[in-house]
Amino acid sequence: MDPAMADGLAEIPAGAENTNEPRSSPLKSPRVRLALLFGAVAVLVGGSLWYFDHQVRGRYLQVTDNAYVMADSVVVAPRIAGYVARVLVTANQSVKEGESLAELDPREYRAQTEQITSQIETAIAAGEIARSQIAEQRAAIVQAQAQLDGAVAESDFAAQQVARYQPLAASGAEPGERLAQLRAQARVARERAIAAQAGLLAAQRRVSTFGAQVRQARSQAESARAQLAAARVDAESTLLRAAIDGRVGDLSVRAGQFVQPGTPLMTLVPVNHLFIDANFKETQLGLMRVGQPVHIEVDALPGVELTGRVSSFAPGTGAQFSVLPPQNATGNFTKIVQRIPVRIAIAAPPEVRRLLVPGMSVGVTVDTRSAKGELDRIRQLADRER
Repeated sequence: MDPAMADGLAEIPAGAENTNEPRSSPLKSPRVRLALLFGAVAVLVGGSLWYFDHQVRGRYLQVTDNAYVMADSVVVAPRIAGYVARVLVTANQSVKEGESLAELDPREYRAQTEQITSQIETAIAAGEIARSQIAEQRAAIVQAQAQLDGAVAESDFAAQQVARYQPLAASGAEPGERLAQLRAQARVARERAIAAQAGLLAAQRRVSTFGAQVRQARSQAESARAQLAAARVDAESTLLRAAIDGRVGDLSVRAGQFVQPGTPLMTLVPVNHLFIDANFKETQLGLMRVGQPVHIEVDALPGVELTGRVSSFAPGTGAQFSVLPPQNATGNFTKIVQRIPVRIAIAAPPEVRRLLVPGMSVGVTVDTRSAKGELDRIRQLADRER
């Protein structure tokens, strides 16, 4: 034997074991087998429970996080132009319906009201003057009629005298000078009757003229009254009041600022009448109905669970009401699942409502189990119509 090999064998410990012996498998251990068995049973039971829950409840829960707290806010804007005299509220202030918000300079509109009031008084006075003139002309008409009657009677008498004396003058019983005198008197009487007739017609026409003046004055007074009503509305509109209860937001008006009609000055947010607009995919709406319960999770309130009810559905997809609705009648078309806004009424105590503001992100889950048989009935009805 080689001396070096003998030295190496001498260095091996006497109690060292042979490492080439086969080891036993862990699966042969009863404990491992029992643990695996329990694990398999747990997975089987858990999967069965999950499948049962999904079939009974889970597949009827429609979930989306494309939902936001909303409110029917009111933009406050003046209906008239003018300079802002006072701003009576501050940002984020709570106001009640009818409370004053801001005031425009009312002096110009008050002056217009006074001017139109003066025009009404002038028109009324003109009408009274025309009525008094009508009364005077009616008296003149009576007098002119009397004069006409006298003139006609005098003319008739003169004509009769001429007719009576004409045969006498022809026979020589009466002088011709007398007949000529009577004819002259008859001619003068006729002219007086004609003048009296003209005077009567002139008086009657003056009555018509004054009647037209009365009607004109009445019309002017009515027009001025309508203008006065509009001017009073403008004068009252200088004071802007709250149309609803809410909180002041987006306050941009300042005292001394000139504003035009329709200029947004502030926004009133009805924080006590909030709702949720949830944008569900069209594939999620098959079993969704008004009145179904909703589970709400607010991102700003972790751990707080709110409830609600489905209130209504939008009459079209969100794309239909966009500024530029899509036109799919083009050469290139890609089908995209559309979303339909669903309004959800919030059932929350006042303490929680005070923490909600429009624009907050929420997650909603609608329980549609109350309509789980609707699709089958719809299919049956569709089959009958074929």
